[in-house]
Amino acid sequence: MNPVIHNYQQLSNLTSQMRAAATQGEWDQLVELEQQCSRHVESMKQLDLAPIDESIRLQKVALIQKILADDAAIRDQTLPWMAKLQHLMQSSRSEQRVKQAYSGGY
Repeated sequence: MNPVIHNYQQLSNLTSQMRAAATQGEWDQLVELEQQCSRHVESMKQLDLAPIDESIRLQKVALIQKILADDAAIRDQTLPWMAKLQHLMQSSRSEQRVKQAYSGGY
């Protein structure tokens, strides 16, 4: 297998695992996979600069499209969760301010 395609296939496998983790609400696993994904992308940068023929380019494009679809699905799962978390954090801060205001600093 071409090394470029091999790297993109590995990246695609990681994003598939990330998508599954997000769908299942496995946030810790998602974070771990995201870190692995970032390291993998960093290691791919040099190899990805090499010229490739048309058939390899088409395979690469197909894998990139799948990776982007996984990324969109991950965002669809994480954005509502992040909004809910942000709301909970804001509510907690508001509650703390009210307690401080009415406790008189005691």
